[in-house]
Amino acid sequence: MTYKLIRLDGKEDKLTAQSFDKYSDAYDLLEEIFGDLCCSDADYADITYYDIVENN
Repeated sequence: MTYKLIRLDGKEDKLTAQSFDKYSDAYDLLEEIFGDLCCSDADYADITYYDIVENN
């Protein structure tokens, strides 16, 4: 089983084009990209939201 990222707005980008062997690999990538955001300095309107799903 593999996993992929989907954007919640339905658009495609370089992250949604990737496939991951493990759920944790996809999670780690999102953590690396967005992990430094802090609630106090984040502009939530500019953040792209992703979900990790099984790649059928």
